[in-house]
Amino acid sequence: MTFQPLDDDFPHGAGNPARGALRHAGYTRLAQLTEVSAAEVLALHGVGPKAVRVLREALAAEGLSFAGE
Repeated sequence: MTFQPLDDDFPHGAGNPARGALRHAGYTRLAQLTEVSAAEVLALHGVGPKAVRVLREALAAEGLSFAGE
């Protein structure tokens, strides 16, 4: 088994569909989510309320938040 580097720094608790949706939308770093609202993230196909909650908690742990929060 070979090591594959992560191509994002989103928490795994957000789920693979949500992480994939974020990458597909061009986001690869948690800090980039400070430029969009939680509603915009939730509107991405594959991102649900649990993923937004997990991402919000991860942002808060870094002293960050979604835009407008």
